[in-house]
Parts: sequence; C-alpha cells; structure tokens
Amino acid sequence: MGLTGTRGDAAERLAAAYLELLGRVVVARNVRIAGVEVDLVTRDADVTAIVEVKYRSRSDFGGAAGAIDAGKRERLKRAARAIASEGNSAVRVDVIALDHEPDGLRLRYVRNAIVE
Repeated sequence: MGLTGTRGDAAERLAAAYLELLGRVVVARNVRIAGVEVDLVTRDADVTAIVEVKYRSRSDFGGAAGAIDAGKRERLKRAARAIASEGNSAVRVDVIALDHEPDGLRLRYVRNAIVE
C-alpha cells in the first residue's frame, strides 16, 4: 500500500516526529512545490530538506524505498531546484522508508538520497 488515507497520514506523522527527535524543524507537510507534491519540508541548520516518505505494509518487491521510481526522483529534484533557486539555503532530498515486517515496523532514513 502506498501513502494514501490514514496509513499514509500516520506514516508521515511518524516520519515528522522522528525527524524532530533528530533536531530537524518540520516547516511544511503535504505541499506543492513547482507542481510537485512534497511530503515534508524540514530545516536542518542552514539546509532545507525535502523529505519523501514511503510506507509499505509488505517489504517484498523492493519495499518502501524501492517504490521511488525514476519519475518520482525527477519530480523531487525539480522541487529541490525550485527551492534552491530562491537562494535562501542549500537543499537536499531525503527519504524515509517505512516497511512493516514480521517483527515490527522498520524505519530507514537516508539523507541526501536523491542527488543531481
């Protein structure tokens, strides 16, 4: 299952709480930037991070991280370029992948997961 409905909302809330525990400031959720839907926008010191959150109830077929296809990577890069063009800070694209596994939920956080 992708990020739709209450599971998607719960996954994004969990991801936001995790990032806040790491000291990030969540400045926006579910916004459109340059026509791209962005799950979370955070600040980490002088860096703005666009965060893609993926949840899968099963980890077969590549799991949550594997669900970010080439088209989605290009759209996230477009959003990052739009923020960078404002010149306020460095920008990166991070990914939080949440996979439901037999022993519980596994969260993987990848900083700078999608680069130009």
